[in-house]
Amino acid sequence: MQRRQFMSACAAIAGASGVGAMKGEWTSAMPRLYSRSRLIDHFGEPIKVGALATRTNYVFQYPFAGTPCFLLNLGQPLAGADKLLRADGAPYAWSGGVGRQHSIVAYSAICAHKLAYPTREVSFIRYQPERSPTSDGNVIHCCADHSIYDPSAGARVLSGPAPQPLAAILLDYDAERDELAALGTVGAEQFDAFFSKYDFKLALEYGQGRAHAAVGATTVVREMTQYCRQTVQC
Repeated sequence: MQRRQFMSACAAIAGASGVGAMKGEWTSAMPRLYSRSRLIDHFGEPIKVGALATRTNYVFQYPFAGTPCFLLNLGQPLAGADKLLRADGAPYAWSGGVGRQHSIVAYSAICAHKLAYPTREVSFIRYQPERSPTSDGNVIHCCADHSIYDPSAGARVLSGPAPQPLAAILLDYDAERDELAALGTVGAEQFDAFFSKYDFKLALEYGQGRAHAAVGATTVVREMTQYCRQTVQC
Protein backbone atom coordinates (compact mmCIF):
# COMPACT_ATOMS: atom_id res chain seq x y z
CA MET A 1 0.00 0.00 0.00
CA GLN A 2 2.86 2.37 0.81
CA ARG A 3 4.46 2.11 -2.63
CA ARG A 4 1.12 2.19 -4.50
CA GLN A 5 -0.17 5.28 -2.72
CA PHE A 6 3.16 7.06 -2.95
CA MET A 7 3.36 6.38 -6.70
CA SER A 8 -0.24 7.61 -7.09
CA ALA A 9 0.78 10.84 -5.38
CA CYS A 10 3.81 11.10 -7.66
CA ALA A 11 1.61 10.59 -10.71
CA ALA A 12 -0.73 13.36 -9.58
CA ILE A 13 2.23 15.66 -8.99
CA ALA A 14 3.71 14.80 -12.39
CA GLY A 15 0.43 15.56 -14.09
CA ALA A 16 0.13 18.88 -12.30
CA SER A 17 3.68 19.81 -13.23
CA GLY A 18 3.01 19.35 -16.93
CA VAL A 19 4.47 16.90 -19.39
CA GLY A 20 6.56 19.58 -21.07
CA ALA A 21 8.99 20.08 -18.17
CA MET A 22 12.58 19.58 -19.22
CA LYS A 23 14.03 16.21 -18.22
CA GLY A 24 16.75 17.69 -16.02
CA GLU A 25 14.29 19.93 -14.20
CA TRP A 26 11.78 17.13 -13.60
CA THR A 27 14.42 14.71 -12.35
CA SER A 28 15.70 17.22 -9.80
CA ALA A 29 12.17 18.12 -8.66
CA MET A 30 10.80 14.58 -8.16
CA PRO A 31 9.42 13.68 -4.72
CA ARG A 32 11.73 11.68 -2.49
CA LEU A 33 10.53 8.56 -0.69
CA TYR A 34 11.73 7.84 2.86
CA SER A 35 10.60 5.15 5.30
CA ARG A 36 6.90 4.98 6.06
CA SER A 37 6.34 6.36 9.55
CA ARG A 38 2.94 6.28 11.22
CA LEU A 39 1.96 9.38 13.19
CA ILE A 40 1.20 8.58 16.85
CA ASP A 41 0.55 10.50 20.07
CA HIS A 42 2.84 10.47 23.11
CA PHE A 43 0.91 7.47 24.50
CA GLY A 44 1.81 5.45 21.40
CA GLU A 45 -1.70 5.54 19.92
CA PRO A 46 -2.20 6.43 16.23
CA ILE A 47 -3.21 10.03 15.60
CA LYS A 48 -6.82 10.27 14.42
CA VAL A 49 -7.40 12.96 11.84
CA GLY A 50 -10.84 13.70 13.26
CA ALA A 51 -9.23 14.60 16.60
CA LEU A 52 -6.80 17.18 15.18
CA ALA A 53 -7.83 20.68 16.24
CA THR A 54 -8.07 23.23 13.45
CA ARG A 55 -5.62 26.15 13.18
CA THR A 56 -3.33 24.57 15.78
CA ASN A 57 0.43 23.95 15.63
CA TYR A 58 1.42 20.29 15.82
CA VAL A 59 5.04 19.17 15.53
CA PHE A 60 6.57 15.78 14.64
CA GLN A 61 10.01 14.57 13.48
CA TYR A 62 10.54 13.36 9.91
CA PRO A 63 12.40 11.96 8.05
CA PHE A 64 15.19 12.17 10.64
CA ALA A 65 15.06 12.22 14.43
CA GLY A 66 16.32 15.82 14.51
CA THR A 67 14.27 17.37 11.68
CA PRO A 68 10.95 18.85 12.89
CA CYS A 69 7.82 19.20 10.77
CA PHE A 70 4.48 20.97 11.12
CA LEU A 71 1.20 19.05 10.97
CA LEU A 72 -1.76 21.36 10.41
CA ASN A 73 -5.52 21.02 10.05
CA LEU A 74 -6.45 24.16 8.13
CA GLY A 75 -10.16 23.42 8.36
CA GLN A 76 -10.98 23.63 4.66
CA PRO A 77 -10.41 21.58 1.48
CA LEU A 78 -7.03 22.38 -0.08
CA ALA A 79 -6.36 21.84 -3.77
CA GLY A 80 -2.84 21.27 -5.04
CA ALA A 81 -0.39 23.84 -6.36
CA ASP A 82 1.51 23.28 -9.61
CA LYS A 83 3.71 26.35 -10.06
CA LEU A 84 6.15 26.03 -7.19
CA LEU A 85 9.85 26.66 -7.74
CA ARG A 86 12.91 25.62 -5.80
CA ALA A 87 15.72 28.14 -5.39
CA ASP A 88 17.66 26.36 -8.14
CA GLY A 89 14.77 26.98 -10.57
CA ALA A 90 13.47 23.39 -10.65
CA PRO A 91 9.65 23.33 -10.83
CA TYR A 92 7.50 21.00 -8.77
CA ALA A 93 3.90 20.53 -7.69
CA TRP A 94 2.18 19.93 -4.37
CA SER A 95 -0.77 17.53 -4.33
CA GLY A 96 -2.93 19.31 -1.72
CA GLY A 97 -4.52 18.39 1.60
CA VAL A 98 -5.38 14.90 2.80
CA GLY A 99 -8.01 13.50 5.15
CA ARG A 100 -11.79 13.29 4.77
CA GLN A 101 -12.01 17.05 4.31
CA HIS A 102 -8.68 17.31 2.43
CA SER A 103 -7.63 19.86 5.04
CA ILE A 104 -4.54 18.21 6.56
CA VAL A 105 -1.07 19.35 5.46
CA ALA A 106 2.48 18.82 6.68
CA TYR A 107 5.67 20.78 6.00
CA SER A 108 9.27 20.81 7.12
CA ALA A 109 9.53 23.30 10.01
CA ILE A 110 13.02 24.41 8.91
CA CYS A 111 12.82 27.95 7.51
CA ALA A 112 14.13 28.20 3.94
CA HIS A 113 16.21 31.31 4.67
CA LYS A 114 18.53 30.85 7.67
CA LEU A 115 17.21 27.45 8.79
CA ALA A 116 15.43 28.62 11.97
CA TYR A 117 13.46 25.73 13.47
CA PRO A 118 11.44 24.77 16.58
CA THR A 119 13.71 23.69 19.44
CA ARG A 120 12.78 22.45 22.90
CA GLU A 121 13.54 25.91 24.31
CA VAL A 122 12.09 28.28 21.72
CA SER A 123 10.57 28.46 18.25
CA PHE A 124 10.84 31.48 15.98
CA ILE A 125 8.76 29.76 13.30
CA ARG A 126 5.15 28.65 13.66
CA TYR A 127 1.76 28.53 11.99
CA GLN A 128 0.01 31.82 12.78
CA PRO A 129 -3.80 31.60 12.51
CA GLU A 130 -4.53 35.21 13.45
CA ARG A 131 -3.52 38.52 11.90
CA SER A 132 -0.60 40.38 13.44
CA PRO A 133 1.06 43.79 12.91
CA THR A 134 3.55 42.13 10.54
CA SER A 135 1.42 39.65 8.55
CA ASP A 136 -2.02 38.34 7.70
CA GLY A 137 -3.40 35.27 9.42
CA ASN A 138 -3.35 31.64 8.27
CA VAL A 139 0.35 31.74 7.41
CA ILE A 140 3.56 30.08 8.54
CA HIS A 141 5.64 32.97 9.85
CA CYS A 142 9.35 32.88 10.73
CA CYS A 143 9.98 35.72 13.17
CA ALA A 144 13.75 35.27 12.83
CA ASP A 145 13.73 36.87 9.37
CA HIS A 146 10.03 37.55 8.61
CA SER A 147 9.76 34.96 5.89
CA ILE A 148 6.07 34.19 5.42
CA TYR A 149 4.68 31.06 3.75
CA ASP A 150 1.18 30.03 2.64
CA PRO A 151 0.39 26.57 4.08
CA SER A 152 -2.76 26.33 1.93
CA ALA A 153 -0.71 26.52 -1.29
CA GLY A 154 2.29 24.24 -0.80
CA ALA A 155 4.03 26.67 1.63
CA ARG A 156 4.61 29.13 -1.20
CA VAL A 157 6.63 32.20 -0.13
CA LEU A 158 4.33 35.20 0.38
CA SER A 159 6.97 37.68 1.54
CA GLY A 160 10.38 37.96 3.15
CA PRO A 161 13.86 36.76 2.18
CA ALA A 162 13.14 33.01 1.88
CA PRO A 163 14.27 31.90 -1.61
CA GLN A 164 11.87 28.94 -1.89
CA PRO A 165 8.85 27.23 -0.25
CA LEU A 166 9.17 24.94 2.73
CA ALA A 167 9.53 21.28 1.74
CA ALA A 168 6.17 19.50 1.91
CA ILE A 169 5.80 16.18 3.70
CA LEU A 170 3.87 13.56 1.71
CA LEU A 171 1.16 12.00 3.85
CA ASP A 172 -0.63 8.68 3.41
CA TYR A 173 -4.20 8.83 4.76
CA ASP A 174 -5.90 5.59 5.80
CA ALA A 175 -9.59 6.49 5.49
CA GLU A 176 -10.80 3.28 7.13
CA ARG A 177 -8.78 3.92 10.31
CA ASP A 178 -8.66 7.75 10.01
CA GLU A 179 -4.87 7.59 10.49
CA LEU A 180 -1.84 9.20 8.90
CA ALA A 181 1.66 8.14 7.93
CA ALA A 182 4.53 10.17 6.50
CA LEU A 183 6.05 8.77 3.29
CA GLY A 184 8.50 11.30 1.89
CA THR A 185 9.07 14.90 0.82
CA VAL A 186 8.46 17.11 -2.19
CA GLY A 187 10.21 20.41 -2.80
CA ALA A 188 13.56 21.69 -1.63
CA GLU A 189 15.09 19.64 1.16
CA GLN A 190 17.61 21.43 3.38
CA PHE A 191 18.64 18.59 5.64
CA ASP A 192 22.35 18.60 4.75
CA ALA A 193 22.66 22.35 5.38
CA PHE A 194 20.60 22.00 8.57
CA PHE A 195 22.80 19.27 10.02
CA SER A 196 25.94 21.14 9.02
CA LYS A 197 24.81 24.37 10.68
CA TYR A 198 23.44 22.86 13.89
CA ASP A 199 25.61 19.76 14.31
CA PHE A 200 26.99 20.74 17.73
CA LYS A 201 23.63 21.94 19.07
CA LEU A 202 21.82 18.82 17.85
CA ALA A 203 24.47 16.57 19.39
CA LEU A 204 23.84 18.21 22.77
CA GLU A 205 20.08 17.81 22.42
CA TYR A 206 19.87 14.31 20.93
CA GLY A 207 23.28 12.76 21.55
CA GLN A 208 26.15 12.39 19.10
CA GLY A 209 24.88 11.28 15.69
CA ARG A 210 21.35 10.53 16.86
CA ALA A 211 19.70 13.55 15.23
CA HIS A 212 20.80 12.13 11.85
CA ALA A 213 19.11 8.78 12.47
CA ALA A 214 16.06 7.98 10.35
CA VAL A 215 12.78 7.89 12.21
CA GLY A 216 11.36 4.44 12.73
CA ALA A 217 7.97 2.95 11.96
CA THR A 218 6.31 5.62 14.12
CA THR A 219 6.88 9.27 14.96
CA VAL A 220 5.28 11.22 17.81
CA VAL A 221 3.04 14.24 17.16
CA ARG A 222 2.79 16.92 19.85
CA GLU A 223 1.15 20.31 20.06
CA MET A 224 3.72 23.09 19.79
CA THR A 225 2.94 24.16 23.37
CA GLN A 226 4.01 20.68 24.54
CA TYR A 227 7.01 20.53 22.23
CA CYS A 228 8.84 23.78 23.12
CA ARG A 229 8.78 26.12 26.10
CA GLN A 230 8.32 29.39 24.23
CA THR A 231 6.99 30.42 20.84
CA VAL A 232 8.04 33.84 19.62
CA GLN A 233 5.17 36.03 18.39
CA CYS A 234 5.61 38.76 15.79
